Amino acid sequence: MHSRRILVWAFLRSLRGWLFTALLASGAASAADPPRSETPSIDPEAFFAAIVTVQARALPDARSAATLGTEREGTGVVIGKGGLILTIGYLIVEADNVKIVDDEGHVRPARVVGYDHSTGLGLIQPIAPFDVSPLKLGDSGKLAESDPVLIVNHGGRDEATRAVVVSRRAFTGSWEYLLDRAIFTSPPAPNWSGAALIGTDGSLLGVGSLIVRDASEGNPHLPGNMFVPIDALKPILSDLIKTGRRAGPARPWLGVSTDEIQGRLVVDRVSPEGPADRAGVQSGDIILAVGAEGVRSQAEFYRKVWGRGAAGSEIPLRVLQGIDIREIKIRSIDRMDYFRQKPTY
Repeated sequence: MHSRRILVWAFLRSLRGWLFTALLASGAASAADPPRSETPSIDPEAFFAAIVTVQARALPDARSAATLGTEREGTGVVIGKGGLILTIGYLIVEADNVKIVDDEGHVRPARVVGYDHSTGLGLIQPIAPFDVSPLKLGDSGKLAESDPVLIVNHGGRDEATRAVVVSRRAFTGSWEYLLDRAIFTSPPAPNWSGAALIGTDGSLLGVGSLIVRDASEGNPHLPGNMFVPIDALKPILSDLIKTGRRAGPARPWLGVSTDEIQGRLVVDRVSPEGPADRAGVQSGDIILAVGAEGVRSQAEFYRKVWGRGAAGSEIPLRVLQGIDIREIKIRSIDRMDYFRQKPTY
């Protein structure tokens, strides 16, 4: 086994933060782990009451059903008054019916409050009053490699996982998605969708998005999870509550999923009836350039597309289609305009 892997797992075994011990043991700290004066007092019952199950059913003809399915389940975290709940957005995209299940097993109907494609975050709220103390939003900007964290999903104490931050770096997704400073943790946690990333002060530092094989940089790669930093929510939270989306012009969206293969950007999937599909882009095409600017990675591609203006801008692509190089102009749209109607908004 490689030395880095040995060091990480040894650190995990020795991790003995009083906060984590208290939460996992329902508040009963052991003699070996007495409360420290600098550690905040946290009520475990109130803490776990703020972690809920999110259940969503998408519209029967939802465009996202092909990749996400129609029945979705994950975790939500109460962060505001009236039971305002933060979750990962892909759970509630094109949702026709949303429910939450609290830590006592009570099922409550909910509505979608907002969704942001740029961060991947979403907000929901129970329709009836839900009197739960919200978790404090932490400062994810201070989170660094080797920092201990706790990952809590809707399984509560039984599935809470101690982990370590193994990387802070940019993340690009094939679905025209980029985070500048995503949080990567290891070891992998179960039921990661919407899971809460908790710091040693009990604050919320991130929202679970994915399980990945390369959470750590370099070799050896450690498997783990990717979290959306909570700092990405703060500038847009009030907008999402007021209007359901962030203020300002939307980014241009083309509807292409890509893979980076041997220094080439290959189209893996084209969203049916999306802008790229209508313009003639096909699965298997190799994207060579945006205008006159060559691209070889997802990050280069996205930044060059987004740099050409807001949604509605014409995006010129040069693609290798079979043995032919084609110049294709795509009229971009707002990603939200591609989704089917959302009756829960």
